[in-house]
Amino acid sequence: MSRTHLHLFSDSTGETLQMVANAALAQFEGVDVVRHFWPMVRSRQHLERIVPELEKAPGLILYTLVNEDTRQALEEKCCQLALPAVDALGEVTAVLESQFGQEAHGRPGRQHRMDEAYFNRVDAIHFTIAHDDGAGSEEWHRADILLTGVSRTSKTPTSIYLANRGYKVANIPLVMESPPPPVLFELSGPLIVGLTTAPERLVQIRRNRLLSLNEASETAYAEHERVEEEVRFARRMFADNNWPVIDVTRRSIEETAAAIIKLMGERTTRAKPPEKPI
Repeated sequence: MSRTHLHLFSDSTGETLQMVANAALAQFEGVDVVRHFWPMVRSRQHLERIVPELEKAPGLILYTLVNEDTRQALEEKCCQLALPAVDALGEVTAVLESQFGQEAHGRPGRQHRMDEAYFNRVDAIHFTIAHDDGAGSEEWHRADILLTGVSRTSKTPTSIYLANRGYKVANIPLVMESPPPPVLFELSGPLIVGLTTAPERLVQIRRNRLLSLNEASETAYAEHERVEEEVRFARRMFADNNWPVIDVTRRSIEETAAAIIKLMGERTTRAKPPEKPI
């Protein structure tokens, strides 16, 4: 298969553009793609310095340039070089302009501005790190979400992902010999979600974990019957407390987080009072 060059142009950090590219490329297997990343492109002069690289490695251009002058300059260069170019956010922005009845501001990096939402996200990350692995039970009531489950059910990485979305998350390990603090069963504010997985998959993950630590894999921690017992113990606790359960066996961290965010949205909708008829 021939090699494809993918040039990513952004007038900010390029985080959004890279996420779009990752999502699109994930739909293809066995492709040979060389990425060329060009962030903070905010002038024609900057663009002119990049053009020789386009000529040396022609390919697909994917861009998020909100400044009309810079965007037009890039489109002109692509036309001259006969290179396909795609505006990753253009069509969506145009539809939103029509929907809202106003023009987009066109400010580079606007989504990264240090506003209240930014500081709330930073606060959520600090909270989540401080309340990992059962720590800080006296502050669990301040959390938006509590994740609980047996060891190696992706509690910590899911918590960090959700924190980056602005949610304060605490995660609590379930150990048969050491039940969680009673406060867990008294909370009504946070959304408590149980994470579970197939015992076979959990055994494999735990054995790999032990090997990475240069420890013997033939221990109760990774023994199949013991793991099955732990999973049953956790599921009974979830059912007894009527906590929603997510099976992470075949889910990525992003998919698990999306399911939790959906639960949060449903919970918020149920909590809203019905609208009064006009």
